[in-house]
Amino acid sequence: MSTAAELLSRDFGTIGDLICAHAREHPQASALINGSTRVDYSRLDQLMDRVAASLQRQGLQAGDIIAICATTSIEYCAVFLGALRAGVAVAPLAPSATPENIASMARDCDAKVFFLDSGVGAALEGVELTSTVTRVALDGSSSEGQPLQEWMASAGVRPSPVTFDPNGIFNIIYSSGTIGEPKGIVHSHQMRWTQLRLQLTGAAAASAHSSSSVTIISTPLYSNTTLASLLPTVGAGGCAVLMDRFDPATFLALAEKHRATHAMLVPVQYSRILAVPDFDRYDLSSFVMKMSTSAPFERNLKADVLRRWPGGLVEIYGLTEGGGVCLLAAHLYPNKLHTVGKPAPGHDIRLIDENGREVQRGEAGEIVGHSPTIMNGYHKRPKQTAQAEWYDASGRRFLRTGDVGRFDEDGFLVLMDRKKDMIISGGFNIYPSDLEAVLARHDAVVEAAVVGVPSERWGETPVAFVALKSGRKDPPEVLREWVNSKVGKTQRLAAVEVVPSLPRSAIGKVLKRELREQYARRGAVG
Repeated sequence: MSTAAELLSRDFGTIGDLICAHAREHPQASALINGSTRVDYSRLDQLMDRVAASLQRQGLQAGDIIAICATTSIEYCAVFLGALRAGVAVAPLAPSATPENIASMARDCDAKVFFLDSGVGAALEGVELTSTVTRVALDGSSSEGQPLQEWMASAGVRPSPVTFDPNGIFNIIYSSGTIGEPKGIVHSHQMRWTQLRLQLTGAAAASAHSSSSVTIISTPLYSNTTLASLLPTVGAGGCAVLMDRFDPATFLALAEKHRATHAMLVPVQYSRILAVPDFDRYDLSSFVMKMSTSAPFERNLKADVLRRWPGGLVEIYGLTEGGGVCLLAAHLYPNKLHTVGKPAPGHDIRLIDENGREVQRGEAGEIVGHSPTIMNGYHKRPKQTAQAEWYDASGRRFLRTGDVGRFDEDGFLVLMDRKKDMIISGGFNIYPSDLEAVLARHDAVVEAAVVGVPSERWGETPVAFVALKSGRKDPPEVLREWVNSKVGKTQRLAAVEVVPSLPRSAIGKVLKRELREQYARRGAVG
């Protein structure tokens, strides 16, 4: 039998084989911790076998798909990893999605088994999935389906060996589970294995996971952000400490208790953690590396993390769809905090104009990327897949990000904005991020988002939504005048709206569409 190190030296392998190797090499090492429950690698390996055998007993074969829609738990992880051992693909769905969208995603991915918990079951009451799908309750709530412990094969049962197609489906991750029509992003077994090897052994192994790693998992398991942290942790034989719900003070307590070495956090989580009144009393000296992705990471916040939180800090810029990734090792390049870093090794990042032509160095353009880690496509959506692609003169396939950026003189990528969020006012391009950066400097502002709204005079005009610090009651008009005194004439805000907080997805992305819709209900401004 191969060791974990031998497996990672191969061009193709599986996460199931890696965990099996860890179970042989250090069976009593902690793999997963959730609250007071601890599962070692021997136990995790056995649970994965039981899940895989149960799926095979139901007739599922390699290439079939299950869906999981539940809060984070050890059972969730065991089912996810166990399905992969059987060659069965996983579609992790967002519990925060509307019941109709959850049902739509489950049908879209052709899930043969639907794993859920009581919270999701209550939300789906009266909503039809399909008449043939089997429901299994992860938390044992029999009213939602067959309890997991009853559904799983008996202890000691082993699944039949599986032959893996490297191009077969590893997972389907839906790009929109809160609003809009969900699109299933298909990642292959080869893509995930390549990504894992790069994270653990390649030149891009900035995260430095190892068997001694202890990673706090604080984002939902349906998110690619979470998988990009969980998979290298268990792939390396480390320990993942699971949070079923993020709370900044709880995160700090867990990090101190378990001597955490790693965390993948979205920017708003960093902001909330640093705002904990007694943050500085927690011992975080065990941290080796912190990472961030999924949303813009404001430079002052990066600087604050570097100043107050031990260990390295890496910002990861990329898409769930894959393609090109940029990495900023902020602790190594503190003078480049306004950027998202340089292309990762083996990643080709280019900028194109509206006509699909590459722009000149220093000019802004839409970011497109190519790498060994790229999606197969959108599930059942060839037209939308084609729309996401761009090919260079040699025929190499790139993915379009929809982001606008430029490279600085040192080759670091500066993000300017989402292409769809760019405001065209009176023929001038306005980048909301420029205005948001100005608002962030105001001592009353906690967070801000700028969107374009209809204007009879200009076509579009920028409006800011801001959340204020506790106790501050600065009038919106005063804030607007302050910003407009610091920006160019064409960038001036038409209005400022003070809100309790910005609407965000479960992984911290500001839902600008909701802000636009909220403002649109009041009609265009002049």
